[in-house]
Amino acid sequence: MLKLEKVSFKVDADGRELEIIDNVDLEVPDGAFTVITGPNGGGKSTLARLIMGIEKPTSGRILYNDIDITNMSVTERAKLGIGYAFQQPPRFKGLTVRRLLSLAAGSELPVDECCGYLTSVGLCSKDYLNREMDNSLSGGEAKRIEIATLMARKLGLAIFDEPEAGIDLWSFSMLVESFKAMSKGSHNSVIIISHQERIMQLADEMVIIADGKVKDKGSKERIFPQLMGEFNENCGFRGKEDK
Repeated sequence: MLKLEKVSFKVDADGRELEIIDNVDLEVPDGAFTVITGPNGGGKSTLARLIMGIEKPTSGRILYNDIDITNMSVTERAKLGIGYAFQQPPRFKGLTVRRLLSLAAGSELPVDECCGYLTSVGLCSKDYLNREMDNSLSGGEAKRIEIATLMARKLGLAIFDEPEAGIDLWSFSMLVESFKAMSKGSHNSVIIISHQERIMQLADEMVIIADGKVKDKGSKERIFPQLMGEFNENCGFRGKEDK
């Protein structure tokens, strides 16, 4: 289980203190598929970086399986089974996609297994196995390959930060199916930061983050209809009587 206790994160901005994450309490149970959503600039990605250890909280604690990981490095958290897919994946010149998948898995993967991971994210495996993970790849290609590396790892907690960004509609449909399989066929916990309705509909639990705070959290059955109702109201959608 992942547990955040009174977690805050502040930065200095033009000589004043700016609170990005404000006193957040959050639990992600084992085996849960959790979608974190909310307005842009609300703190969602910062919260994910705090969980992974890319940023360190100003105050509060983060626990994973009853271990205090608040001051652990990214590497130490990765060894505990936490993985993170960036919005903008890093590039590795000279490292092939097949080698990257094998490194993620912890052993040399056979070709057919590598192909399976690439196909699951909408890539033609024969075209990518021996490609280098460098700047010759588009942003969307690099994103999908990074997601495939997380699928190849044996993770206790997988964090995906807006996996739909830069993905074409056809590939996105395949990603949704892959996330469905992850949520049904694994005991691992999955956190996805997303605005996408189709991804939200996969959730066991939903968390709404705005202004650095948890505005609401609960089951998809309760949160999703409420969220869609607020969206329709704010966008000025009206019923038949207004036509």
